[in-house]
Amino acid sequence: MDPVLLDQESDLLRVILSAPIMYLTIVLLIRISGKRSTSQMNNFDWIVTVAIGSLAASGIVLKGVTVLESIGGIATLLLLQWTLTKSILHSRFVSRLVKAEPVILLQNGEFRDKAMLTERVTKREVMSALRENGLVDPDDAQWVILETDASMSVIPRVSKKVSRARAVDFIDGIEGIPQAERASTS
Repeated sequence: MDPVLLDQESDLLRVILSAPIMYLTIVLLIRISGKRSTSQMNNFDWIVTVAIGSLAASGIVLKGVTVLESIGGIATLLLLQWTLTKSILHSRFVSRLVKAEPVILLQNGEFRDKAMLTERVTKREVMSALRENGLVDPDDAQWVILETDASMSVIPRVSKKVSRARAVDFIDGIEGIPQAERASTS
């Protein structure tokens, strides 16, 4: 019969010793790699985070994976993430290849159904974002933008005409302010 609680005392001791080593190492590596590793995540940040969890668990629990092997894998992933984020800063091509672009879901109180369908976002979710930002009607919003980390930014309408909206400079589809004009003013 397979053991239910404990196979061998040495296995329990290995787990008890490796868990704090993995934990402290991850804290140290995350601290070195920067805030990006634990911020609101885009797709590749999420992948790295899940992989780090898996590697840490493997190093703690699996007999065939040593703590140093797990730490090596985690350090490699964080180095790859750091390299990729640096590349994104310096290359528009890499940025477009890796990162999703922000998408306008609502503009001037009007839902953009095609964009919402493409992004699989419901009107209820957009309405929830409006409420979270203190707005009670879609007409109160200039834009609702689905950001690259899947959060929604809500920009309320203002009483004056917006002639230069620098925060939306690089979002395709903003009506009323031509893309070329917005990009050239930043």
